[in-house]
Amino acid sequence: MTSLEASTETEDSGPGGYAAARLLLLHEKERSGPPRRSALARLTDDWLVGLFAAAAPPRGVALVAVGGYGRAELSPRSDLDLLLLHDGSADKAAVAALADRIWYPVWDLGLALDHSVRTPAEARATAAEDLKVQLGLLDARPVAGDAGLVAALRTTVLADWRNQAPRRLPELDELCRERAERMGELQFLLEPDLKEARGGLRDAQALRAVAASWLADAPREGLDDARRRLLDARDALHLATGRATDRLALQEQDAVAAELGLLDADTLLREVYEAARTISYAADVTWREVNRVLKARSARPRLRSLLSRGGTKPPVERTPLAEGVVEMDGEAVLALSARPERDPVLPLRAAAAAAQSALPISLHAVRRLAAAAKPLPVPWPAEAREELVTLLGAGEATVPVWEALEAEGLVTLLLPDWERVRCRPQRNPVHTWTVDRHLVETAVRASSLTRRVGRPDLLLVAALLHDIGKGWPGDHSVAGETIARDVATRIGFDRTDVGVIATVVRHHLLLVETATRRDLDDPATVQSVAQAVGTVGTLELLHALTEADALATGPAAWSSWRASLVADLVKRVAGVLAGDTPPDPEAAAPSAEQERLAVEALRTGEPVLALRTEPVVAEPEEPEPVGVELLIALPDQPGVLPAVAGVLALHRLTVRAADLRAVELPTALGSGSVLVLDWRVAAEYGSLPEAARLRADLVRALDGTLDVPARLAERDAAYPRRRGLTAPPPRVTVAAADSRLATVIEVRAQDAPGLLHRIGRALEGATVRVRSAHVSTLGANAVDTLYVTRPDGSLLPDEEAIDLARALEEALR
Repeated sequence: MTSLEASTETEDSGPGGYAAARLLLLHEKERSGPPRRSALARLTDDWLVGLFAAAAPPRGVALVAVGGYGRAELSPRSDLDLLLLHDGSADKAAVAALADRIWYPVWDLGLALDHSVRTPAEARATAAEDLKVQLGLLDARPVAGDAGLVAALRTTVLADWRNQAPRRLPELDELCRERAERMGELQFLLEPDLKEARGGLRDAQALRAVAASWLADAPREGLDDARRRLLDARDALHLATGRATDRLALQEQDAVAAELGLLDADTLLREVYEAARTISYAADVTWREVNRVLKARSARPRLRSLLSRGGTKPPVERTPLAEGVVEMDGEAVLALSARPERDPVLPLRAAAAAAQSALPISLHAVRRLAAAAKPLPVPWPAEAREELVTLLGAGEATVPVWEALEAEGLVTLLLPDWERVRCRPQRNPVHTWTVDRHLVETAVRASSLTRRVGRPDLLLVAALLHDIGKGWPGDHSVAGETIARDVATRIGFDRTDVGVIATVVRHHLLLVETATRRDLDDPATVQSVAQAVGTVGTLELLHALTEADALATGPAAWSSWRASLVADLVKRVAGVLAGDTPPDPEAAAPSAEQERLAVEALRTGEPVLALRTEPVVAEPEEPEPVGVELLIALPDQPGVLPAVAGVLALHRLTVRAADLRAVELPTALGSGSVLVLDWRVAAEYGSLPEAARLRADLVRALDGTLDVPARLAERDAAYPRRRGLTAPPPRVTVAAADSRLATVIEVRAQDAPGLLHRIGRALEGATVRVRSAHVSTLGANAVDTLYVTRPDGSLLPDEEAIDLARALEEALR
């Protein structure tokens, strides 16, 4: 006898006995998953039977479990979905009193209850109007009372569902699509809703409903296991939080993983993603089949009319797409003459043909290919390599075809290294996709850029492989170079092409990181990129991959501002590779506008400002302003950097780059030193402030009448903070930039208004001069790069630079 059985024998059937037994069951480690859900349903059944019997119910009444409870799948905090069914013969007051005798004890225990009281006719009528009620009744199960009444309702409800399937299934399909649009895809979300997101438990329920219609059925392989894993995760989430929640929040994931006996939160997410992917793929296949059947049914009356007039049945159309591949009923299928066991390239050829024709590849075709597939010879035949490139170059149509190959294990058969990135989560919120889907999305984006490069095949393969190293420890670019070299050799590229792919994968972050974090006027910056890239051909591949990678990452990863910086860097590097000598920034004279402002600042002894908008064209048809140039000239004095940065932060201006230079001007008494600041800024939202207001606040900040730190602290305190999220501490390092102009200090910290102001204040105590600052932000993370020198313009010695970095890091903490 189990402890639960002992407790239920010694306790009465009242709320206290049920509550104690329920609590004991939920904390039994020996029973989890389906056994616990079933045991909880049985325990609840027994309690409700006692309540029903104690209420002396009239004849012709039954208590019915519907929905998840009807399936005997009760999670720890699941709602109780109950229907009090009566045949209409009993007095209404008696039925209402019976309902109260059942509902109130449930509420008294704090259990969520979804309840209704209906006759069979009322239940059918409500189901006809409300699809969610209809779906719940498909799982109706008698708990107590007249079982025959429940059986009759189930029979009629199922009959109604099957008769009305041609009308109700499109409605259900639309409901699923709307929910997916609203809740997102479970297999990619960092904080997914296990029930409502696409590929979640709602979609699994919808597939059961489609199967009950007898119109179509979902592919069964792995579906029940995927559904069980999501239910297990929801059980653990309920137990870990003590709440009826389906959202797997970041702060709960470690506890949920521990409850399930998994290694860590990443392992949990990977299991959840794989389950969601199985359900999503099954849903895609099922709804495609439903639409095909409904279309065929709508054509039958016309066919019967044709045959009744003496016509002949039209033959099934099979349009050739490629060798062994044809189109039939809107899908790519294998030709009757196809022999997958004798044609090792057929999986890639079929996939490429389907994607190029923007067709889904049929489930039967993919399974037949998977059953017969064998690893390709190494190196691959030229045809196989060409078909892979064709598949990757098909654009958006590549994604569903790739997912079909992946669902049947063909991708990992072709590319064994894929397994380590499959369903791998990316915890940086800037990323929209898992690692594997991001790689495919990057290839999709790269397919639209192939006209910009001389070797589109190398671009597409590099796009597919650029993050392949994320399945290994350490720097993913370094690991990825080794893997990409191996994969490119395996699929048949020659030694030169293998070297190019490996170089592009190794340096796929080089352009965007250099452009946004380094001084492009520094010859050492451009020279180091040119040395890493080596050739103009590799440079153009890197340029296209940089854009494709960022666009496939998410909306925060690419902008016209970043595009303009990268394009500028590429232009400079191309010049160096062509043999041009980079100009010396030290020899460059100030511009006419800078000199005019400097003269005015020297004459008045006060700051002078000028705002100038310069649109940068991202696409020829769509000019987009990506920032404003703010020129400031003022007599050289301490505290300029924190004062200007603080005033800009107060006016909600985001700093993207800042260049500072001292200009010596002749005066009647000799020469005077003026500090000229050239800033690139953008408004966080709304319009830009007036230059006069900026100047007035800057004057006040410099003379001490405007307390910038206090004002920024007040604004920061007014913003609500999200609980449970702790930002990692800032990190300051001396970057190995090989610059002959300045020492490069790199600050990585949580992005926040006034960060550059805080950095400037921290640097005030050090005897250094800031030449320029470059700000890069991705999501909540900021990387600010500072070019600093001694007051005489010389570089800082190594030890002095390290001490400065440590002091700055401590100040920012």
